Amino acid sequence: MLGSLGKLVERQIKKAQAEGQLKGLEGEGKPLPDRSPEALSDPAIAAGHRIMAQAGVLPEEFEIKKELDAARKVYPKITDPDARKTAMAKIADLEMRYHLARDARRAFLR
Repeated sequence: MLGSLGKLVERQIKKAQAEGQLKGLEGEGKPLPDRSPEALSDPAIAAGHRIMAQAGVLPEEFEIKKELDAARKVYPKITDPDARKTAMAKIADLEMRYHLARDARRAFLR
């Protein structure tokens, strides 16, 4: 089934190229935006995440991930040794909480 779907998509792309629909697109010639590994996962899970986001009930791991990314961004700018220890402890705590929440969600979806 996936093979025939791939052939259908390929035919549609070739048709769009022949009709000139793929010329002058926004962002043409620019690198693709950075995508998280989660966004490139199973399309059904990605669709489920979109539905949950629209309903305002995203899993806890997404908020923790935002905090973790922010903490990692700030850490290299910290010069005080005590502040660096505190920041590293916060990063370690957020990483642990993130992985626990992610693993719990994955186990629930099995």
